[in-house]
Amino acid sequence: MQFGACRVSQPGKAVKRSTRPARGHGQETRSCLTKTSPMPYTFCPLCATKLEPHTIEQRHLLACPACEWVFYNNSAPCVGVVVVREDKVLLVKRALEPFKGWWDIPGGFLESGEHPADGAKREILEETGLLIEPTEVLGFFMDVYGPDEEPTLNICCLGTVVSGEEKAGSDAEGLGWFALDGLPEKIAFRWEREALEAARRRG
Repeated sequence: MQFGACRVSQPGKAVKRSTRPARGHGQETRSCLTKTSPMPYTFCPLCATKLEPHTIEQRHLLACPACEWVFYNNSAPCVGVVVVREDKVLLVKRALEPFKGWWDIPGGFLESGEHPADGAKREILEETGLLIEPTEVLGFFMDVYGPDEEPTLNICCLGTVVSGEEKAGSDAEGLGWFALDGLPEKIAFRWEREALEAARRRG
């Protein structure tokens, strides 16, 4: 597949850099405190102290005044595959909210520690019954997911079918192959419309 210590705003409360959560939520100055997405932490997950706002490296973040843990409001990593066959791309019709009944690029959230190429193969197999091979990265696209608008970072690649029997997964109403100049109107997510347009321009 071509595929150290921080200064904080409150005197006397030095907050050290900590390991970022595997699944957080997510410019001069960037802020996780003004995001519309829900904050999964009110209290420190390590020591249960109430988190407080701090400015760290010109970012407004929540941090623990007791054990110095920092909540980095990262975007959730996702992967999608524009599967191409005979000048058509494979889309999945969603059976669940959000966007129930709309068409979707097959893909989903990456598991903790999962390589994007492995996640791409896993998601497409689960959703379509097809074993695919990612061929190259198409692009990186930002979006939000669900009613709480959780920020997502979407890694999209092109892929080809290797084997398998085409069958919609439990979270899909059906599958369809579409020409890039004849796509359905109801494409679920903004990032997918951007990715499909990038694929169309690429030719």
